[in-house]
Amino acid sequence: MSRFREFKMPDVGEGLTEAEILKWFVAPGDEVHDGMVVCEVETAKAAVELPIPFDGVVSELHFPEGETVDVGTSIIAVDTDPSGGAVEQPGEAAAPAAAEGESEDGGGGKREPVLVGYGVAQGSTKRRPRKAAEAAPSEAAAAVQAELNGGAPAAPATPGAGVPQGGTGG
Repeated sequence: MSRFREFKMPDVGEGLTEAEILKWFVAPGDEVHDGMVVCEVETAKAAVELPIPFDGVVSELHFPEGETVDVGTSIIAVDTDPSGGAVEQPGEAAAPAAAEGESEDGGGGKREPVLVGYGVAQGSTKRRPRKAAEAAPSEAAAAVQAELNGGAPAAPATPGAGVPQGGTGG
């Protein structure tokens, strides 16, 4: 795999084919990290900040601020191995390769959905199973719901906290 990675202008809106680069937040030589915002772009619909999906050092910005760029065009080049292939310590080689693999396929659970223009990877989000207890609302939840619906608040759910039953007390 090449040590230089290109970040392409993502599709930031439904059917939009271009975006104008409003502002760069990085410059050549700056270190970037997965999820870090590198620029702000404007489409016909909105201004959006673009996070970069990998780590490295910015080697080149392909377009100046104010330039309109087509979706899919490379806007920034990042050196993902700024050491230039220096000798790595044992055990260090496996970690970056695994991180790059996760970034490319969108899975692995490392990345947070949703980065603009990347969408959610298939199967990366799971819905937690419902608990059986959630089906029957608790007394407290029923009291709150009755109050929200305009009904009189229900009696307190704690035993002994309600009004004494029976006589006049005395």
